[in-house]
Amino acid sequence: MTDTILYSAPGTCGRVTAIVLEEAGLSFETRVIRFLKGEHKSPAFKEKNPKGKVPALEIDGTVLTENVAIICYLVARYPEKALLPKASTLAKDAEITADLCFCSATLHPLVTRIRMPQFFAGPENASAVKKMGCDAMREYFQLVENRLADRPWWYGEAWSAMDAYLYWVFWRVEGAEFAVNDYPSFRDHARRMEERPSVQRAMEREDQMTAQLEAEGLVFTPPRAGKQD
Repeated sequence: MTDTILYSAPGTCGRVTAIVLEEAGLSFETRVIRFLKGEHKSPAFKEKNPKGKVPALEIDGTVLTENVAIICYLVARYPEKALLPKASTLAKDAEITADLCFCSATLHPLVTRIRMPQFFAGPENASAVKKMGCDAMREYFQLVENRLADRPWWYGEAWSAMDAYLYWVFWRVEGAEFAVNDYPSFRDHARRMEERPSVQRAMEREDQMTAQLEAEGLVFTPPRAGKQD
């Protein structure tokens, strides 16, 4: 039995942690959280994560939450895995943390407004919320596009955990009909990510979770709010 358990659900940003764990070559168990059953708000899960969200990573008896914190923990605990570049100064270290926070605090909130706008303003206003999310996201996708125009990965030739988070953001809005083809370098980055064995193994885990939820009639599919150009 493994000491490392990832609580997650298909399609969520738990995929980011799963990819990083796979890249590190760590053995871990994946446990699906059934959102349609309200399991994320259950007393049992909220004992693990009082915020009632995924991912939550239980490792050696400690439960970690939030992708940025989880990644920073794994980087510090397994420095030989080179999950992020080594920082030469405190300022450089802060810059790397800021990059991860760009994904979690800037891109991720816009993803939810594009992917699930009805949760913010009801079905009658979903299209307007989605449009505003798409309009705001274009600026940041262009920032990523410019960065990736002359390099395969965010930090150059070496893959990092930052690429895992960027990939999830891209995949999530691509599935919501955001105009990802306007950003060919970012699109190519996503396709390179999908060729990595770590990503393929993480997706296999999600497929298993999806099959489990399908068998229980608990698969969540966000309703469409309309295509954005």
